[in-house]
Amino acid sequence: MKLLAIYLIMIFPASVSWLGDFNTAKTEASQNHKLILINFSGSDWCGPCIRLRKEILESNTFENYASGHLVLVRADFPRQKKNQLPKEQVKLNETLADQYNPDGKFPFTLLVDEHGKVLRTWDGFPNETPDQFVSDINSVDLGK
Repeated sequence: MKLLAIYLIMIFPASVSWLGDFNTAKTEASQNHKLILINFSGSDWCGPCIRLRKEILESNTFENYASGHLVLVRADFPRQKKNQLPKEQVKLNETLADQYNPDGKFPFTLLVDEHGKVLRTWDGFPNETPDQFVSDINSVDLGK
């Protein structure tokens, strides 16, 4: 039975959703006793951002872990006209950047608690496997 569950998780990974509103994320994190992972990205121009998303954040390993342990927030700053975000989302992203990414680093990823206290940061592409990335998060999560 255990093998069947593991097999199903590998075939049908838990779906995760990325929020755009940090206040909503804090509320959800508080209600569900989860940490918040914030990812600052330039989804259509930043090579390391695209690589981070494809190789780590969209991996089965990360998504399976995140679905039970994290509230996810993406602050995207696309440049191409066809990928522009609604004005309200741009304002939310800029406000979040003012607070957590004033130097405009991309990619820049933070793990924060439900109150917004920074617990861990990754500046640039974390040169590690999805398993190592999850292990980094888990070590902070267990230590909180």
